Amino acid sequence: MSAQQETGTATAHRVVILGAGYAGMAAAIQLAARVKRREDVQVTLVNAQERFTERMRLHMTATGQQLAELSIPQLLEGTGAQFVRGWVTALDADAKTVRIDDDRVLPYDTLVYGLGGVADTSAVPGAEDHAYTLSSAQDAELLADRLARLGSGTVVVAGSGLTGIEAAAEIAERHPELNVVLLGRQEPGVAMNSKAKAYLHAALDRLGVQVRVGVEVVKVLPDGVELAGGESIAADAVLWTSGTRVSPLAAAAGLAVDGHGRIVTDAALRSVSHPEVYAIGDAAAIRQGYGVMHGTCQGGMPTGVQAALSIDRVLRGRQPKPFRFGYYHTPVSLGGGDAVVQFTRPDDSPRRICLTGRVAVRYKETVTASPWPTYGRMKKMPASGAFWPRGGRFTRIRRAQ
Repeated sequence: MSAQQETGTATAHRVVILGAGYAGMAAAIQLAARVKRREDVQVTLVNAQERFTERMRLHMTATGQQLAELSIPQLLEGTGAQFVRGWVTALDADAKTVRIDDDRVLPYDTLVYGLGGVADTSAVPGAEDHAYTLSSAQDAELLADRLARLGSGTVVVAGSGLTGIEAAAEIAERHPELNVVLLGRQEPGVAMNSKAKAYLHAALDRLGVQVRVGVEVVKVLPDGVELAGGESIAADAVLWTSGTRVSPLAAAAGLAVDGHGRIVTDAALRSVSHPEVYAIGDAAAIRQGYGVMHGTCQGGMPTGVQAALSIDRVLRGRQPKPFRFGYYHTPVSLGGGDAVVQFTRPDDSPRRICLTGRVAVRYKETVTASPWPTYGRMKKMPASGAFWPRGGRFTRIRRAQ
């Protein structure tokens, strides 16, 4: 092992995990549980805050609902993993070091890169300055404060993807005094089957959400948005959910990245340019038979577990196994008492079956609440986290003859 560190009388292989989102937490818990009895492996998890961000519930935070305080250090208790609170400000892939808060350097032998995506407010002028986002709990709380102070007015949700749909529905339900406008290039639920899509549209209509499709926001103003073609829509608050971007740290460090800045990985989730770096979750460009995975919790947690399994195998002198993952559902909240769940094939195309109404609400809540108890189980039984849909023929990558 290279670049080892003396810890008492033993040398420790330093595994540093950047980011404690769904994927990063899975990697830290899974690996720490598997190497707990080894004195020659040191696991460190780095995150900007001690509180775990439930990204799947940020639309609830944005409407003033109080969520449970989930402590990252508390969950790590008993695993032997160390927690470092701080912002990752630089990565030196040649020296194998990470800079924290500009004034602390953390060396590593193996790095797990899990710095997830945030709302891309750089693509459209004015979005950075005038739009709210759901990139963090703090961002969502800022929007909640703004909405609470509006006695009336219009809220524009820019982006008709799943985040935009859930946010628009939640705001309309919690603030019926506000006019909610959902804008997007594509119709909401475009990837769903006809039944699920019709139910989703009916729910938005019932909540009073005005949906406009085939439109593009080209500028965010202090008091509204400007559309392609010159039309303006007045707004008292603009929520930006149109697209995400990843941290530029990986590209700046010289790691091979794709056109979106995501680390390009091999089949075991190792960087193709720096094999001592594993990439997981939104930060990784992971190719499967159906194409490159898109960021979701259902796929993010398995990537974290896979990275841990691969590292554990390498540390034991074995070869890591290839990662395969197939999608299985798309759950969407439509306010507090309604939801739609579209079941999918492994390539994320819609199946005929879907759930709606209260049954879908219970299903969605079960899914949303599952990560935390899953982490708890992995502490005691690491193997319990190593099960997910592999996707069969959909995920096989056919090699050129």
